[in-house]
Amino acid sequence: MSEELSLNINIKEPRWDQGTFMGRAKHFFMVTDPRNVLLSSETLEEARGIMEDYRAGVAKPGLTEDALWRAKYIYDSAFHPDTGEKMVVVGRMSAQVPMNMSITGCMLTFYRTTPAVVFWQWVNQSFNAVVNYTNRSGDAAMTVNQLSVAYVSATTGAVVTALGLKSLATRLPPIASRFVPFAAVAAANCINIPFMRQRELKYGIPVMDENGNRLGESPNAAKQAIVQVVVSRIGMAMPAMAIPPVIMNYLEKKAFMKRFPLLNAPVQVGLVGLCLVFATPLCCALFPQKSSISVSGLEADLQERIRQTSPNTTTVYFNKGL
Repeated sequence: MSEELSLNINIKEPRWDQGTFMGRAKHFFMVTDPRNVLLSSETLEEARGIMEDYRAGVAKPGLTEDALWRAKYIYDSAFHPDTGEKMVVVGRMSAQVPMNMSITGCMLTFYRTTPAVVFWQWVNQSFNAVVNYTNRSGDAAMTVNQLSVAYVSATTGAVVTALGLKSLATRLPPIASRFVPFAAVAAANCINIPFMRQRELKYGIPVMDENGNRLGESPNAAKQAIVQVVVSRIGMAMPAMAIPPVIMNYLEKKAFMKRFPLLNAPVQVGLVGLCLVFATPLCCALFPQKSSISVSGLEADLQERIRQTSPNTTTVYFNKGL
């Protein structure tokens, strides 16, 4: 007779210690696992049911601890941590590798003409806009008008930046011009993410004490969250956009690549995918998902409110988003 599963497992937190980089890396390897994109709606709803039942103090008969954690990571990969809503498929972090390997591979392959640069930068920044909105912090919705303005501002700014860098590349050696897409993506991330999350910068994101009690909303916490996400996203792009160009520059001089030029795109996409499989979770792990900020770093009115309602609280926590 198997023992009943304990109801004291803390599924609000990841399975591994988030105070260490290795613990965060293990967590994000599970969250960003591309295989999660292929899971059916029935599997996702089953995972949600297991989570909701367990939080209510009910464990399905025969449920093991490993099965519980598997359900948690399926749930976390598809449902927003603050709103609980099912996220659009292409916006989930588990879709990062297959989507980015295709888009980035094409950006690195078709970078020589202005129309190609404009088209693929637009595709990339449209995808990033979806990801940035889907993985925003907080539970406040944006209106259609706010979302439209943010999208147009983010994609236009990113494409203009890419074109400006491309014009500079004409004076650079061929190998240097291959890195223009990376420079454009890095610069565009600094534009796209703040635009798509501008509501957070204006109104703040929820901050909580160590027990998860909501204490208010802080724009300062939002700034810290967005900076961390920008750094992580640039880090994700770096290996995938810096390593393949060097390898392709070498391979394109070989006879077999000259004989079969159609291999260029699939080889480039494959190299990008290999880099992203590791870069995505490792760069997500650079900062804790549940980030923190000192109460003294918050807005004056929020500091005063926290001193009155929770005088012993010196540090508050927030979901930084992805």
